[in-house]
Amino acid sequence: MSQDRGTTSPSDASDAGDSSDSGGDETLSEAFRSVARQLRDTSQDFLAPWDISPSQLRALRVLMHHGVMRLSELSGYLHIAARSTTEVVDALQARGLVGRRPDPSDRRATLVEVTEHGASVLDAIRVARGTEAERTFDRLSQADRAHLARILRELRD
Repeated sequence: MSQDRGTTSPSDASDAGDSSDSGGDETLSEAFRSVARQLRDTSQDFLAPWDISPSQLRALRVLMHHGVMRLSELSGYLHIAARSTTEVVDALQARGLVGRRPDPSDRRATLVEVTEHGASVLDAIRVARGTEAERTFDRLSQADRAHLARILRELRD
């Protein structure tokens, strides 16, 4: 927990939600949702050159991080239904980004893994996305970026 909590005055707290576009009527949660929506929209546009959706990117990232796994396990990591996971993997496989193979320990199950092509596409996206994120957060000072990162980690955890 931060030591500076509870040290702001009521006027400071009301200023935290102010926005020049909304005349100060925007709440913190509305501002957060607005920025999240902006980042999501930017992400979809950003991924267009690779013809990959945000959900497909998430699946690729999970597979790259955790390695070969069953579709059911991938569903759990993605927090989506098995049918939706199958659709995501089908799209990735059609473009050669992942491969499927039978699970040697259970012939009814299928394993999914990132291909070399999938790994290289993921690396290219990671490099380009870093540049895109820099553009988004460049408006903030280094100190503000550090504070925002700390706050977001605290909220996430």
